[in-house]
Amino acid sequence: MMVGIIGKPNVGKSTFFNAATLLNVPMANYPFTTVEPNFGVAYLTTECACKSLGVEDNPVNSRCVDHTRLIPVKVVDVAGLVKGAAEGRGLGNKFLDNIRQADALIQVVDAAGATDEEGIAAAEGSQNPLSDIEFVEREFDIWLQQLLLKDWQKIARTAESGGGKTIDILGERLSGLGIAERHIHAAAEKAGLKLDVPTGWSNDDLLRFSTVLREESKPSVIAANKADRPSAKENVERIKAAGRLTIPCAAEAELLLRRAAEKKLIRYTPGASDFEVLDKEHLNPVQLKALEMVREKVLKIWGSTGVQQAINSAYLDLLQGIVVYPVEDESKFSDKKGNVLPDAYILKKGSTAKDLAYTIHSDLGETFLYGVDAKRGMRLGADHPLKNGDVVKIVSSAKRG
Repeated sequence: MMVGIIGKPNVGKSTFFNAATLLNVPMANYPFTTVEPNFGVAYLTTECACKSLGVEDNPVNSRCVDHTRLIPVKVVDVAGLVKGAAEGRGLGNKFLDNIRQADALIQVVDAAGATDEEGIAAAEGSQNPLSDIEFVEREFDIWLQQLLLKDWQKIARTAESGGGKTIDILGERLSGLGIAERHIHAAAEKAGLKLDVPTGWSNDDLLRFSTVLREESKPSVIAANKADRPSAKENVERIKAAGRLTIPCAAEAELLLRRAAEKKLIRYTPGASDFEVLDKEHLNPVQLKALEMVREKVLKIWGSTGVQQAINSAYLDLLQGIVVYPVEDESKFSDKKGNVLPDAYILKKGSTAKDLAYTIHSDLGETFLYGVDAKRGMRLGADHPLKNGDVVKIVSSAKRG
């Protein structure tokens, strides 16, 4: 699974990306700072199973900080989108092509309303972030529509002449965009279109279908950035009132906290509501003032900087992820080397014990016998649905070294 970070230019996408990954991609107060996509590793955070089990863990594929498990996840930051991108304006189709690999989207918007539709700085509060959300999504929808229009008559005639079902043909055509047949079926149903008579679909029908297809295959959460600005609070409420899943964010504040923590100047866990200064002597008055401003203007008002919450929401809410801990010794919750709760995997809600086996290794899935719920000592069949926080041993007939 991978999450894409999108939005119009100059709203803080690269700052958000840097804060989430601690990479140093270019950031500047002008449009199109990002040209090529930036791929990085962020972390999903969740309460570690070590807390409820009362054990001290030894993570291998992730980290554990104060009973919070930090699990690596993939994110991509792409070029900003401007109106007319679907026709090639700005970086146009380059943006749209780069986002095809994402399973969900975090759309970063300027909650302060201080960036116009071209990404140029404007008077604070003069712009409507809801309009930005709508045009970014509209450009995406038009791009999808244009992809379908290229061969639509051929696709429709082939389907209706018995050369294949519409859903199968579209599924093959769109598979490179991370769009599955279930997305296509749901989109057609919600758009009120019949897959068995595609020749009757108009251009407007295809646009409506593309809109629902984007919603089904690339769900999004709004990161209302620059939430520390005076005009942001009203805009955040406006976005929420429109029914959008919205996380107030202050990406610059998060970047400041994470870099200070990396240098061991403060103790800070991503997503926390506060931090502790550890090395006051190596912080000058300007730095101390900046940290205090983050505390007063961001953490005390919003409860967090929102960056980590947006990452978590994308993986846990949009993609319906659950965290499962595979072990080899169910009595000690460890692997064969004695590492306690060594690994944490993110699976889709509804995944089974056998799905977990395949996630660990294809051989383990193919020779799966049964699973063991290490917390309860219960045997699990292949189709047993797993729950968030489960600790599971996989028993197979495979001989593994």
